[in-house]
This record gives sequence, C-alpha cells and structure tokens, in this order.
Amino acid sequence: MTLEELKGVVSEVGLPAYAAKQMADWIYKKKITRISEMTNIAVAKRALLEESFEIGAYPPSEYQKSKDGTIKYLYAAGPGRFVESVYIPTDDRATLCVSSQVGCKMNCLFCMTGKQGFTANLTANQILNQIQSLPENDSLTNIVFMGMGEPLDNVDELFKVLEILTAPYGYAWSPKRITVSTIGVMKGLRRFLAESECHLAVSLHSPYPMERLSLMPVEKAFPVREVIDLIKQYDFSHQRRVSFEYIVFKNLNDSLKHAEALSCLLGGIPCRVNLIRFHAIPNVPLETSDITKMERFRDFLNAKGVVCTIRASRGEDIFAACGMLSTAKNVTFV
Repeated sequence: MTLEELKGVVSEVGLPAYAAKQMADWIYKKKITRISEMTNIAVAKRALLEESFEIGAYPPSEYQKSKDGTIKYLYAAGPGRFVESVYIPTDDRATLCVSSQVGCKMNCLFCMTGKQGFTANLTANQILNQIQSLPENDSLTNIVFMGMGEPLDNVDELFKVLEILTAPYGYAWSPKRITVSTIGVMKGLRRFLAESECHLAVSLHSPYPMERLSLMPVEKAFPVREVIDLIKQYDFSHQRRVSFEYIVFKNLNDSLKHAEALSCLLGGIPCRVNLIRFHAIPNVPLETSDITKMERFRDFLNAKGVVCTIRASRGEDIFAACGMLSTAKNVTFV
C-alpha cells in the first residue's frame, strides 16, 4: 500500500494519523513479514489489523542458478499462478529483472512469455514482493521492469510500486536506478512520460513498420512511429534516459540498411540502442545473428551519432535471458 492507503487503514482501526508513517517504516524500511512485529503500535490495534490485513511478504518458491551467477526465482502469484524474476549480479552492480503480469497479451514472435498467453495482472503486492523478498535484496542497485508481461498494460499497479520504491516513506530510491520497458502501449506511455522520472526502454526490433508487425502484432495498435513522435515531445537530455531494445535476427533485421533506417528514425532523440542477441525458443524459425554483423551494426550507429552497445547475454542456460521467461511448462528448479 502507498502512504495514502495506509492512512485509510489506520483511520479504519482507530489509530492516529501518524501511525501510517510508522507502518510504512516497518514494512518498507525494516522489511517485517508480520503485523505483530510493529512493536510501537498497541497490541490491541495490531490484533485489529491482523483480522483484515497481512504484510503479504512471501519467499520465492524455487530458484535456478546459472553458471554465470545469474539466479532465476519463481514466485507464487495466486492459486496455481507463478511468475519469474531474475537477479543479475556483475562486478559493479546487481540488477533485478521484475515481472508485472502472469504471461503477456502482446504475443511477440520471439518471446516465450508471449507464447504462454495472458493469465492475470500482478497486484502491486505481487510485484513488490519480488523485490522485497529477494534473498539478495540488500545488494540491489538497479531494478528493470523487463520480466514477464507488459508493465504499461498494468499501469495502475506499476505506478503504486514506482511510488513506493522512490518515495521517502518507502525505499527512497532514485528514479535513476529504475527502468521500465514497454512495447509502446500509448495510454500507459503517456502517463509514464508525464508522471515518472524513471528511465524508459522501448522494444523496437525493426525500423520498418511491416517487418516490425511480423515480429510484434502490437505494431498494428501502437505504430512505432507514433511511439517515437510521443517520446520526442519529452526531455530526455538530463535525468531520464531512453533506450531502444533491438533483438538482432539473422538475415532479417541485421543489415546496414536497417542500421541506416534506425538512425533516421531515432534522429533528434538523445538515446541508446541496446543490441540483444536472440535466444532461440521452441517452434520459432528465427535465428541468432552473427556477432560480426552485430558489431558492424553497432559501429555504424555509433558513427552516425547514435550511442549503441551490445548487451551481454546472461542466464541463457537456465532460460533466464531476454525473451525466455515462461511458466507455461514445468521447469526443473533446485
């Protein structure tokens, strides 16, 4: 709950207004798991709270650890429902890739989550629990909403979580430590651009509308050119950063012609393009591009003044890499 929602709770049980801040401190800073641990609230009032509420913290059900140190966690998300999140440690940072939905509606050709279909939006509790109940929580430096689901298709719950993560009463994190990824859901994107200072990542994957449509059915509803035009209306030159995610497929979108079209499309936006190696998934005829072609693509964009990097692939051996998260089939965890 946000601080305003906690104020409603304390009013409901007859506690003074300042108790809402005390509760937020217990939940988000001390990270308690039971209401009975709120020792500066009267025992009788704690009992009243426990009749109707719970903290909602629950540990991951299972996990898998990659040979590169990446850890994939499985969390329950309601009866018979599960989501995955991925902890990615490096020398200088520790990033958590968080899920926002059980499955996904977008059905991108290259994504395992999309092949799973959509089951439910996660609640703010279920999203935040992936962060708060992470065994490595104290080491986290960054959070990316790039797990299962489309974050801006679950925008109300997402914004509650972003508030709790960045507000003084919550985690008090800088928005610079948080990135939200989207395929470009326009209504949610407008709200995000207007109200949030967190970083933005847009799934692009082709500068050509018809080719992008063949990869991402949402191109029909949310044309990438309209997404780009909207982004151009906002300032990304200082605190906020915008990046474009570009999965590179062999002999499909890896030519210098594509790089040229991409540089034209993104002209005028101070941004970064992240080239991502395609990770093969069952029953999809796409192939991974050659690293030499990816490097040539990267160097072309950099020469055109568009900052471009090749993202290191992590956790592929445990199906934790980009586009590989799915709980549709049984997965062997340890």
